[in-house]
Amino acid sequence: MIQEVTGNRNISFLSAGFSGNTTFQTTGNSSANETFVRPATFFINGFSNMPHAKYYYVFLCFVYAVTVLGNSFIMCIIYFARRLHTAKYIAVFHLALSDLCGSSALIPKLIEMFLFERQEISYEECLMNMFFVFNFMNVQSLTLLALAYDRLVAICFPLKYHAVITKTSMSLIIGSMWIFSVSFFSVLVGLVNRLSFCRTNVVNSYFCDHGPVISLSCNGNSINYLLAYICFGLLICMPVILVTLTYCCIALALLKIAHGADRIKAMKTCTSHLVLVAIFYLPILSVNVKSMSTSIDLNSRIINNSLTQIIPPMLNPIIYTLKTEEVMQSIKEMYKRRKVNTISERNVKQRK
Repeated sequence: MIQEVTGNRNISFLSAGFSGNTTFQTTGNSSANETFVRPATFFINGFSNMPHAKYYYVFLCFVYAVTVLGNSFIMCIIYFARRLHTAKYIAVFHLALSDLCGSSALIPKLIEMFLFERQEISYEECLMNMFFVFNFMNVQSLTLLALAYDRLVAICFPLKYHAVITKTSMSLIIGSMWIFSVSFFSVLVGLVNRLSFCRTNVVNSYFCDHGPVISLSCNGNSINYLLAYICFGLLICMPVILVTLTYCCIALALLKIAHGADRIKAMKTCTSHLVLVAIFYLPILSVNVKSMSTSIDLNSRIINNSLTQIIPPMLNPIIYTLKTEEVMQSIKEMYKRRKVNTISERNVKQRK
């Protein structure tokens, strides 16, 4: 025990279950005792008495495999296809990377905990898991917003597009997103350390979710809840509003295009992004709105929330591959080039 005496106020920190005891005394006129209890581990409860739940976790294995292959594939295409070395595809590459990292932060740990029944997670590892899952989700959200900005400039201000949307400007936008996201979630997760967990260490979720974790605290958590509401409003609702306003401006610009063929061509450049926005935001908003209006069964909430997090990263590369003409053309060109090289190598070997 480390002890420092400088006044009348006594604050003790009991860490783990409970693995440490540190007492601090600071100057003050009134005497008050505050005990901060941190469990050594949290128990991630997952599904509650749900039959055949393991089949769902096997399904998650399949989803993760498709996510890794799909996003790795789209990143390789963007990297090797020179025609895709543009500002827009810097953002698409970043979206694929954040999808891959976000799924890797969530699904492997989830499978380890529930498929192999290792549901206990250390306090520090829990906070790390919380930070990475939320950080990558937010980066995905902000990247979709950056792509909406790209489409806005491309359709509403086509003559200024190459001057405004450059590789440098897009890299700066993505860099700013990372600084903001890391800073915000460092504060969000860091404030969990001021909470005392003296009731139970059972988290009713499928990962170290912020809401279920802070609900276990037995001291003042109003700041944590306030930050959670700010997080939802600023990082989920605000991007949806901005994307909606963006497409309202795009719709007005499309109505001004005289030729129908040109209008359809411009609309096609937005379809893949619109589908991604719908897949990402609609499930999150619907689940949160429903939970505010009515109480949702624990198992239903876990299934809904987990699907909203794991399905978009799996579908994003598929949608961009099938719906984007530039990507499809690049794949065809790379395939033809590979086929030509293979035939040439075979001919050389035959001559020898």
